[in-house]
Amino acid sequence: MSLFEILGTLETGFVFGLVALGAYLTFRVLDFPDLTVEGSFPLGAAVAAVLIVAGANPWIATLAAAAAGFAAGLATAWLNVRFGILHILAGILIAISLYSLNLRIMDGPNEPLLRVDTVFTSLQAFGLPGYVVNPVFLGVLVLLVKLGFDAFLSTGTGLSMRATGANPAMAAANGIDVGRMKLLGVGIANALTAFAGALFAQIFGAADAYMGIGVIIVGLASVIVGTSLFPSRTIVAATLACILGAILYRLAVALALNAGFLGLQAADVQIVTAVLVILALVGQRSGGTLFRIMRKENRA
Repeated sequence: MSLFEILGTLETGFVFGLVALGAYLTFRVLDFPDLTVEGSFPLGAAVAAVLIVAGANPWIATLAAAAAGFAAGLATAWLNVRFGILHILAGILIAISLYSLNLRIMDGPNEPLLRVDTVFTSLQAFGLPGYVVNPVFLGVLVLLVKLGFDAFLSTGTGLSMRATGANPAMAAANGIDVGRMKLLGVGIANALTAFAGALFAQIFGAADAYMGIGVIIVGLASVIVGTSLFPSRTIVAATLACILGAILYRLAVALALNAGFLGLQAADVQIVTAVLVILALVGQRSGGTLFRIMRKENRA
């Protein structure tokens, strides 16, 4: 891989690090399998792209995209909390609805970002090429989001959310509004995903209604790979592991697609993703089994 390809992989890895944080919140903290991200990722891209083309400030457009993602997550959690619809089904229903909504927002399947300012335009003042300065900027941005995410999960509301995921019945018995925690948590997770979608569209110069396909697998792969390679018992280390997992996942995909002897093409990215997730799950299971065997032997 060339330096250009490595920096491009880092750039994409940092963006999907935000998706990984959202996946960690829903799947690991709240124990709420959420498939809304398949629709909220392109939703964020669509909202940001349309607003930017209309002349809005890129940062305001990106924040508006995050707000739209929060609303999408809120809708999913509301279907589950208010009507008792299974969380997975609720996510699928909202994701399908968002596909049509995204087409409406963009008035078509895509919205190009040509000759318009984005959040990355101001970075040109540093005099460095975009493929160098963009990954640095995104790395700092993701780090700030991670620190805010960690701080939130350490607050009273964050601890209540963690208690909701660990034991909903016990949390409710202790006066925690379980439904409210689900609404807030799933909303935040999709806000992070839509924020990532908005950044992704600005990096690659277009928003597309189909760009959300496979995003949930990318988020889960990042969480699984990260927490498998860097196991931790603290939130701070776990969220860092998710971001590192997103970067390692993108590097693994890039290496696989660039390995000529494998004969893979760009169209095979979903196969590579599935194989990586399977390997991570098998490795995690095998590692846990080995650890338990070693612990029994030491006790003996």
